[in-house]
Amino acid sequence: MEIQIAAAKTPKYAVRESGDTLEMIERPGGGISLVLADGQGSGAGAKALSHLVARKAVSLLADGVRDGAAARATHDFLYNHRQGRVSATLNIISVDLTTHTIVISRNSHCPVIVADPAALHVYDEPCQPVGIYPRTKPIITEVPISPGITVIVFTDGVLHAGSRHSNPLDAPAVLEPLLQQQPPASAESLAEGLLTAALACDQGRPSDDISVVVVAVRPRDQNQDHVRHLNLRLPID
Repeated sequence: MEIQIAAAKTPKYAVRESGDTLEMIERPGGGISLVLADGQGSGAGAKALSHLVARKAVSLLADGVRDGAAARATHDFLYNHRQGRVSATLNIISVDLTTHTIVISRNSHCPVIVADPAALHVYDEPCQPVGIYPRTKPIITEVPISPGITVIVFTDGVLHAGSRHSNPLDAPAVLEPLLQQQPPASAESLAEGLLTAALACDQGRPSDDISVVVVAVRPRDQNQDHVRHLNLRLPID
């Protein structure tokens, strides 16, 4: 097996800086954690807030703090630092090679989609963002690392895509045919496909910052080496 990780991001239309921040950290006990934060509002202020939240979560994870505890501590930090006046959504997705599971910690109104070879599951239990309400906790979902498992996390630019044009995006409907392919689509294809669909619903002018993160477990060629690879494309003006 191999773990594939892909992300696709774009800022709100006519706003230069995305208010979403995505960070990745290698876990002390092995594996990878991804932190996706969406700051309240948009532009530079939202970016500063999401960066503050993501940086705090990453520092805790790097010290070996467990995901749920890191999310709660990040909330406490923001709540006290800004006196409960600002909020941010926070998702932590960890490939934990100690427990051999993928752990998803969610403090966001956006659902998390988890697909396995049999079905596609949408986890959308109500939960609170970090920074506003005392004693805020994340909702934790844990799935085993097994062939065909796919986790898709996104910010509200996807959730609300097309709402201004009476053409709301149906994320599961976009993802399902890609996941039903044989072999299933790669993490990169899924992230790019969902982002492209969201942009189409917004007629190419996203009404909010859009971020999509995909973690997929796929078969690995037995003759393939054990080298890890990371690819990044960052357009600049």
